[in-house]
Amino acid sequence: VLRFMGRLDIPVYCGAETPLVCDYVSAQDTHGEDGLGESRIPAVQETAWHTGAVDFILHTLRTTPDLTIVAIGPLTNLAWALRKDKSAFQNLNRLVSMGGNYKSYGNCSPVAEYNYWCDPDAANEVFQNLGSPIHMIGLDVTRQIVLTPNILEYMHILNPQVAEFVRKITRFYFDFHWKQEGIIGCVINDPLAVAYMVNPDFCHGFDAYTAIETAGLCKGQSVVDAKNFWNRKPNSHVLTQTDPIAFMTMFLSRICGKEPDQIQKVLPQIMVGGRES
Repeated sequence: VLRFMGRLDIPVYCGAETPLVCDYVSAQDTHGEDGLGESRIPAVQETAWHTGAVDFILHTLRTTPDLTIVAIGPLTNLAWALRKDKSAFQNLNRLVSMGGNYKSYGNCSPVAEYNYWCDPDAANEVFQNLGSPIHMIGLDVTRQIVLTPNILEYMHILNPQVAEFVRKITRFYFDFHWKQEGIIGCVINDPLAVAYMVNPDFCHGFDAYTAIETAGLCKGQSVVDAKNFWNRKPNSHVLTQTDPIAFMTMFLSRICGKEPDQIQKVLPQIMVGGRES
């Protein structure tokens, strides 16, 4: 992806290879063996891979005031960083975490979202110990953001090269959604988390105390105390509503390099259930 975008100057740091406690289970059934939908795009050789993601996180926290972290995978590296030096997180403004679910069903079990299910112990440690707001971009909002064949066809008009790259890396993901959820298209979870970091008006929700179940039948479930039964101080901001038209306008504008005004006029015509922002 970095090579395609011409940004091989961005360093990549390798983190934990396994969850804190449980065995690692990959998402190859969702994203393919290569993580890019069996697109078989050649691996990058032109950039150096750095070790020590945990040390990088801690160094950045110590040297960057008012930092926002966007986590789009399991929270293992953050849990290790907290164990190593919790004081470094004093500079953290907020954590935006793509993970969890409130009222929406799970995507790897009846009740759990994959990122928290993959390493529930890490997720729970971060929720209990971070000390800064965790903005949970869960399946309740990401399931409202669907990349459909209509949108992909429109992308071919906006930027054929980008559209073809996206088509290659989502083809396997499209098939998964049809077989698993009966959706024509695919939910694009991670871009919404990044967009929310840039503009928090994209999503709305409420503050609540959240815990992550670490084992058993409900492993990985994010238990949101929306009614304050436990009388605990909120440790999360749970997002439940988003504006698909506003998000997709920004998303397509950024990746296709086009003005948002043009895109915003077209999207309501091709997005099922879309509304003007």
